[in-house]
Amino acid sequence: MVQKINLKEKADSIESLFTYLRVGKLNDHMLNIVNVENRTLDFHVHENSDEMFYCIEGEFDIEFEDGLTHLREGDIIIIPKGMRHRPVCKSLVKCLLVEVEGTLDKSNTGGTYDE
Repeated sequence: MVQKINLKEKADSIESLFTYLRVGKLNDHMLNIVNVENRTLDFHVHENSDEMFYCIEGEFDIEFEDGLTHLREGDIIIIPKGMRHRPVCKSLVKCLLVEVEGTLDKSNTGGTYDE
């Protein structure tokens, strides 16, 4: 039987910050939830995958070379592959990330992604 997933409950179940919890796979895309607080990643680019952020709880910014986009609970943003960006999280945020399998690694997650 196909199982439903409650993103809020899954995010609430994560016991430590910066730990990626894989909650599903959609074709060749992975779906990970991460809880982040007081962290700004380095600018980076995903050459082979668009990236989607869905803000489950909290607020944060995605910084681009030409400015910031503010996200709050319920917002999504799709960042096209090849676009330089970085998340800026000043307070606790719970977020779903969707991208092609193999896109996330230690170099673009502040060293915390571990598959």
